[in-house]
Amino acid sequence: MRTIRLPSGQSIPALGMGTWRMGESATQRPNEIAALQHGLNLGITLIDTAEMYGEGGAETVIAEAIADRRSSAFLVSKVYPHNASRQDAIAACERSLRRLKTNYLDLYLLHWRGSVPLSETLEAFQTLKQAGKIRDYGVSNFDVADMKQAIASPGGEAIATNQVLYNLMRRGVEWDLLPWCRQRSIPIMAYSPVEQGRLLQHRTLQTIAQQKNVTPAQIAIAWLLHQENVIVIPKSSSIAHVEENRATLDLKLTPEDLQALDAAFPAPTKRVSLEML
Repeated sequence: MRTIRLPSGQSIPALGMGTWRMGESATQRPNEIAALQHGLNLGITLIDTAEMYGEGGAETVIAEAIADRRSSAFLVSKVYPHNASRQDAIAACERSLRRLKTNYLDLYLLHWRGSVPLSETLEAFQTLKQAGKIRDYGVSNFDVADMKQAIASPGGEAIATNQVLYNLMRRGVEWDLLPWCRQRSIPIMAYSPVEQGRLLQHRTLQTIAQQKNVTPAQIAIAWLLHQENVIVIPKSSSIAHVEENRATLDLKLTPEDLQALDAAFPAPTKRVSLEML
């Protein structure tokens, strides 16, 4: 598994498994657990979740999937903005740890910015890190202005990553946010790499996929993996999807492929406000 180095020096896998909408259906639970376990078997050890996903349900699915395998998993979870005060963020993290049946998270993120002052959230994150309950912390859905304010706050210099919406259809971050983070060696975590499936019907993606005997989703994920200092976390709720996602690590895009994708999905020519799903 290719890895990327976080500012703390900790390594994080470049490809992970997303868990949004997991833990919401009892009938799907065995399939979700099996998919995550299969991903671990294939070396996809990064698992991304949040207290919001199934209101904690996704975290309980992960707990079953990684039982007796915690040391081989890289766990990421996120705190709701309304739970991001000094005391509430610590309590929320402890609830996530209980649901995940672990005593630490590898990475803990503020899910998006709310009304709680960043200084409070960062203070809570520092407390959690000092206590060994999290190894690193970061943010999600932060634009450049938010990032500047965050890193200027006490504890902000240790922000490890920013998880944002980034895919072929949503390239606005390339104008300012991505370069800004790269200059500071802060990796971007790209969520919704196939735009919740909407990318898959695009003719250019389908053409390139047919030429390489792969799926359009694999082309979209491989394009993100081609980007410098970007971590990709496609949802992985079935064994078939997990196997497809793992295969993207070995998928090589040619300069001609990249040119065709740039023509079909142009890079931004001006600043675009950060988008969210």
